Amino acid sequence: MLTRHSLALLGAALFAFAGLTGNAQAADKPLTVGVSSGPYGDILREAARLAEKEGLKAEIIEFTDWNQPNAALDAGEIDLNNFQHRPYLANQIKARGYKLVALDASIVVPGGIFSAKVKGFDALPKGAKLGIPNDPTNAARALFLFQEAGVIKLKPGAGSTATALDIAENPKNVTFVELDAAQLPRSLSDLDASFVSNNYAHLAGLKLKDALITETKNSEWTLVFASREDRKDDPRIKKFISIYRSEPVKKFIEDKFKGSILPTW
Repeated sequence: MLTRHSLALLGAALFAFAGLTGNAQAADKPLTVGVSSGPYGDILREAARLAEKEGLKAEIIEFTDWNQPNAALDAGEIDLNNFQHRPYLANQIKARGYKLVALDASIVVPGGIFSAKVKGFDALPKGAKLGIPNDPTNAARALFLFQEAGVIKLKPGAGSTATALDIAENPKNVTFVELDAAQLPRSLSDLDASFVSNNYAHLAGLKLKDALITETKNSEWTLVFASREDRKDDPRIKKFISIYRSEPVKKFIEDKFKGSILPTW
């Protein structure tokens, strides 16, 4: 006959067993990593292939909308993402209240300004229509590249949240048209020139070497891994990032992308 004490011990044992089982099941689930559509996913899949050899299963999930990977991460639907630079993440945290944190840097993905109508910036007509992404930080990124090209000049102190209102000089009176980043390559026929991030350029068959100007390896718009604040010390996340930032993955990037994507390690 079970006493009250023995029943308590049995209950505690069953609770502990259930906890161990739950932890084991969680460990068996693949680490889910979100990424935007394009070449970034190829690098993550190579890291996942190497991770599996070390006993860590990882599933790479592609999103077509830049807003989705952070929303899914904050909701706990994925464990990690790698598609954005620090200014974009900071803006999303501020605007949406996400409890997310930037982890290690991954790659530099130079964006470029493309045109189907002109061969150089001197040929841009007065009142030219120029495309930029419609999210704040990538719009600023595009404006800085147009400034580097000599098309405009931004006000002193304009930073990663710069907008068209921060333009101090606009000698050709160009107009900036804000579109979803994925739409910019498809809108080149309607625009005189457009900034296109490299992942969407890749998907559209645009070659970075054909851009009128590109960002350099010294770009501040380096991509980072991001996780929820309460998961930043997760050993599986740390292990995956360590495998990603390894020499075999670096060689994979250099061999496959030949300078159009640059590792940061």
